Amino acid sequence: MPDLIPPSPSAADYAATQSAPPPLDSAQDPLALFSAWLAEAYGAEPNDPNAMTLSTVDEVGAPDARIVLLKDLDDRGFTFFTNLESAKAVELAGDHRAALTFHWKSLRRQVRVRGVVERVSDAEADAYFATRARISRLGAWASEQSRTLDDPAQLRERLAEQEKRFEGQEPPRPPHWSGYRLLPSAIEFWSDGAFRLHDRLLFERESVGDSAWTARRLYP
Repeated sequence: MPDLIPPSPSAADYAATQSAPPPLDSAQDPLALFSAWLAEAYGAEPNDPNAMTLSTVDEVGAPDARIVLLKDLDDRGFTFFTNLESAKAVELAGDHRAALTFHWKSLRRQVRVRGVVERVSDAEADAYFATRARISRLGAWASEQSRTLDDPAQLRERLAEQEKRFEGQEPPRPPHWSGYRLLPSAIEFWSDGAFRLHDRLLFERESVGDSAWTARRLYP
């Protein structure tokens, strides 16, 4: 097992594989900078450049994390969708604070976001749900997300039941399925540097919705 973990890079390794990226711009709007990085990730990552780790806490304050997909980004924040009866949704109902982590390995970049979540509007949830493949929409009705599944055949049976139920019509959005928008209060950009001398830039604002961000560099 130890042989699977590579050693720390040598000076020669760094010289052969890395070039110094331009310093992060502290004068840029953080959401505009994120959008630019995401656009680059779409051209570099082999799959799911919009994948992000969503971190929450449960009822006793224990941390929890899972990968979800970013489905919208605007001046308000970062939007994702889920079953409202899932573990993540239950945890967000108990504590609206959450964090996101994006890691683009091919670009040697990371973004960390902290803030609070709010439910998206029914109109937003309906509009996104309508773009999903039909089987995915039926699956939203069939799946009791995060609950015990004794036999995979049960899910197939439940899916077949929903196919029959909505035969000849478009499956509407279930009442237990919607989305959340994380309203950021802090966004940190991390760019890999040789010899672990990374470039880190943290943007913060006093309150959600405040258009004024302050920026400060952090030691790597």
